[in-house]
Amino acid sequence: MIDRTLDNNLDLDVVYTSIRDCGFSERTIDLIDNYTKDIINGKTNLAQFNQQEHAGLCRAGEILIGAYIVCDYARTSLEASTDTRTGKTNPANWEIDELQEKMVQQWAIAKNIWSATAEQDIESEYGSMIAKGAEAKVFYKDNDTSVIKLRTSIYSTLGRALESIILHNALFPETAMNVIAFTRDSDGLFRSILTQPYIGCKRLAAKHEIDEMVQLKGFKDNYSGQGVNYIGERLYLEDMHPANVFIDIISDKAVCIDCIVKFIRA
Repeated sequence: MIDRTLDNNLDLDVVYTSIRDCGFSERTIDLIDNYTKDIINGKTNLAQFNQQEHAGLCRAGEILIGAYIVCDYARTSLEASTDTRTGKTNPANWEIDELQEKMVQQWAIAKNIWSATAEQDIESEYGSMIAKGAEAKVFYKDNDTSVIKLRTSIYSTLGRALESIILHNALFPETAMNVIAFTRDSDGLFRSILTQPYIGCKRLAAKHEIDEMVQLKGFKDNYSGQGVNYIGERLYLEDMHPANVFIDIISDKAVCIDCIVKFIRA
């Protein structure tokens, strides 16, 4: 949950009131942008993230931060309206996800960071698709230093999907993801468009190499040494199979390209 109690130059409640009363007007866009800049510049923070995670948030860029603020507004406003109507305080995840996607799309269109034809445009400008998994389509042009990804959500809500990018960046800054826009693919799935450093793959990492890498970051195997899922004090780290962890051709070290990261919640 975003902290509204800090002595900020801009109170987040002002941002939320503008979204509620004015939609994504020019003033609302400016307010979100200004609050985002306050986060980037260290004038405020989001209370759920520690210092390392906050660095991951900043690495994800202003567009992700703005979308995360919109997602938080969507969730809290839905919780408030549901409570008012029925006395229930916990709307279903699908309801939260549906509203978050709708509102982030509205905000992205108003901010001119929505692409209606992202797949075609990316392939023609940045190169062909080199990989496709459950979570991302990856595009790359020879000799570029970055790949472009269309990343969909395999999380319960869009807010949690954006949160996972933040947490990935905190754990693996060498492959930090930076969100540049949003789209829907040909199947209608909401996708974040992001860049990520290109890693030359010497080979896929072995299980013991992945174990060693995550142990240094405070994680232990969550399945008695037999799985690809790990647990730390604050986070779950999942889907750490060799296709998501390469041995970098330059550093000769294990590098995580993609995984599932979630807060441990009660």
